Amino acid sequence: MGNRKRLMAEKIKEAKKTQYFAKLKGCPSSPRKMRYVVDMIRGMEVNRALGVLRFSKKAASENVEKLLRSAIANWEAKNDRKAEDGELYVSRVFVDEGVTMKRMRPAPQGRGYRIRKRSNHVTLFVDAKTNDK
Repeated sequence: MGNRKRLMAEKIKEAKKTQYFAKLKGCPSSPRKMRYVVDMIRGMEVNRALGVLRFSKKAASENVEKLLRSAIANWEAKNDRKAEDGELYVSRVFVDEGVTMKRMRPAPQGRGYRIRKRSNHVTLFVDAKTNDK
């Protein structure tokens, strides 16, 4: 590996030490459905977001709730202490498109219709509130 590439990789690695996140890859639902759930909790305080996800009727909310709990645990592991009530909030969350499985369905007159089974990747960042004011 070249010197410049190694320096950049080390810089990115150092930056990730101060960020607290969790990733969910290959979730078998469409990104559009997942974005609907993710938009409900963006910018919310963590305990409130867990309550919203817990009582949501969307199937994708179970996966996002599990991911949020994982991000909280990652924050606690990096800081060596438990998070206090109202301390953490969802700072960034985004959904990317994953692989699409292509399947065929029988159609009239010997044709075949294509079915696209979509998947997604979710990345969720949590951060502590700062008391600068």
